[in-house]
Formats: sequence, structure tokens, C-alpha cells
Amino acid sequence: MNTQAQYLKAIYLVQDQSDGPASTGDVADLLDVSPASANEMIGKLEDRGLLEHEKYKGVDLTDDGIKQARDALQNYCIIERFLVEVLEVEEFRTEAKQLEGVIDETVAERLDTIIDREPQCPDCFDAEDDVCGLLETEAEVISD
Repeated sequence: MNTQAQYLKAIYLVQDQSDGPASTGDVADLLDVSPASANEMIGKLEDRGLLEHEKYKGVDLTDDGIKQARDALQNYCIIERFLVEVLEVEEFRTEAKQLEGVIDETVAERLDTIIDREPQCPDCFDAEDDVCGLLETEAEVISD
């Protein structure tokens, strides 16, 4: 199940990669959901004032949508880094995707105190590789 935060994060990443509005199809692909499901949630997010959707053009996050998306991305990075740095989980990407929808902000803040998050987070996130950019070398070491 994909949450509002996961959709906002996905839209934010697609917008960043395309340097413009996010297509509904790209958002659906990133979240591994049907285009109809993505359209339904995008409609709900638009009703909540978190994005603007123009048919055939795409989706643009509002300022509030960007803030919430960056918060979600930051929490995701925290989860990834905790899984790698503290728990040494090899399949951390799979685990992080499963946990991001159920770990609330309070838990993420507590995990953050353990991992000592870098100040550039969430700008460190590498959308192409779907991983916190600060983890690349550490993840390679773990998988060897």
C-alpha cells in the first residue's frame, strides 16, 4: 500500500529527474502501481492542495507538497541509513520501501539521532539509483 508520503516523494523525484511536471505514468511506474491507482491518489492530493494536475501536461507539487515530499524523502534516507549503518541489512532497499509507509515521523526522528544524519539530506538522494547518495560506497562494501 502506497501512502500519501510515498506518492509525494515519487512525484518529487520524477519532477527532479524530468526537470518539469511529473507524468502520471512515470509516477505509477516508480511506485509499481497501475496508472488508474496513481490518477486516483493524484486527485486526492490535488484536493488536499498538495499538487496541481493538468491533464496531458503532468503534475506539479505545490510549496506544501514539496515540503511534505522532502520530509518523506528525508525519512526514507534515515531508514535506509539505519538499516545499513546500524543493522547491516544487505537488502536494505527492499526493507526501506516496506518500512517507509509504516514508520512515523517520531520514529524517524529517533532513528535520526542514532545515524547522525548529514545536513545535506535529503538533497543527497540519488533518484536514479534509488538510494541515499551517502550510502553508495557503504552499500557496496556490505554487498561484497
